[in-house]
Amino acid sequence: MPVRQPLLSVADALTRILAGVAPLPAQTVPLSEAHGRVLASPLKALRTQPPFAASAMDGYAVLHADLQGVGTVLNKVGEAAAGHAYIGSVGSGDCVRIFTGAPLPQGTDTVLIQEDAETDGGSGVTVSEVPDKGRYVRPAGLDFAEGDTLLEANRVLSAADVSLAAAMDHAALPVRRKPIVALISTGDELVPPGTPRRADQIVTSNNFGVAALVEEAGGFALDLGIAADTHAALADAFDRAENADIVITLGGASVGDHDLVQDALTARGVGLGFWKLAMRPGKPVMFGTGTTTGNETANEGQPKRYLGLPGNPVSSLVCTHIFVLPLLRALLGQPAATVLQDAVLAVDVPQNDQREEYMRASLELRDGALHITPFARQDSSILSGMAKADCLMVRPAHSPPMRAGDPCKIVPLRG
Repeated sequence: MPVRQPLLSVADALTRILAGVAPLPAQTVPLSEAHGRVLASPLKALRTQPPFAASAMDGYAVLHADLQGVGTVLNKVGEAAAGHAYIGSVGSGDCVRIFTGAPLPQGTDTVLIQEDAETDGGSGVTVSEVPDKGRYVRPAGLDFAEGDTLLEANRVLSAADVSLAAAMDHAALPVRRKPIVALISTGDELVPPGTPRRADQIVTSNNFGVAALVEEAGGFALDLGIAADTHAALADAFDRAENADIVITLGGASVGDHDLVQDALTARGVGLGFWKLAMRPGKPVMFGTGTTTGNETANEGQPKRYLGLPGNPVSSLVCTHIFVLPLLRALLGQPAATVLQDAVLAVDVPQNDQREEYMRASLELRDGALHITPFARQDSSILSGMAKADCLMVRPAHSPPMRAGDPCKIVPLRG
């Protein structure tokens, strides 16, 4: 009787998936398309901000030495507004009416705000309160100077980052190319939502959730639809995934008579690294590598990676969090490891078997700590529970019984 081989651990599986992964090449995109993308190289300022000493308030530009105390009368000789600098001369005892953002005229060093000045209706301006020297002036370079590195590589560009890049005078940015992730749903039992179906068919749902997670992580999801349970249909789907960096099949990765994905991949020369894991949900997970994509923008020397995820919707979503998202982060030049958070159990949990388990759970902040309550029903087909879950509680293989109040680790599912 053959000896049953031990199932591969989640950690070992992830190590194999990430082996040899290098960041994808850079591409340049317009600034308007850069939000949410990963910056490929450090970004230096092309200009100084502000490029000149500017007024921070509406008032009068003055030379502080001319202010001899309350009651000093100055002579207004002109006006400066944002985009309209005063280019005349400012002599002793003169001042210039100035508005917020306007360049400070040469020969002045302070702004007398309008609340601290009185006018006679003509050119006379009387000081009612003396400001400190340099008050209400934003010096040139207050924010940054030309040549300063303000954004580091591998940063996901936020709205503030994009604004900063614009202020740095960048009209386009170098970002990592989005990993292309092809999704292939498999099975004669599947039909798209909203279409007629037989009594023995179900609506496909995995692809929508996996695609959403891929897009949220910075990838480009290419949904290739449903492949029937035939070698020809699978071959056609894999052909259409030629330009993808990652190919994900949903369902069909087990070893039943109608699970044809392994055979179809082997026929294409894909080397299978594993196809069963010590994981719940997600035991029938498959991974392999194939030839480099024919896409001219593909990362040179990077093999195409194939992941076969379970057909149960919860299993496919959990496996996407644990395997696909780290792979996407690695391709985008970011730290790949899933960051686990500390939490406290709110209820008792029985002992675990030989498979690492990811339990859907609700989360509540109490007394400064995150308390979690795993759902009573953990069946991998219950998609409504996954939608309600705040996190996944990670239970190591062979974990003993746990009690309310015990510490645990979680994978957050919500931002």
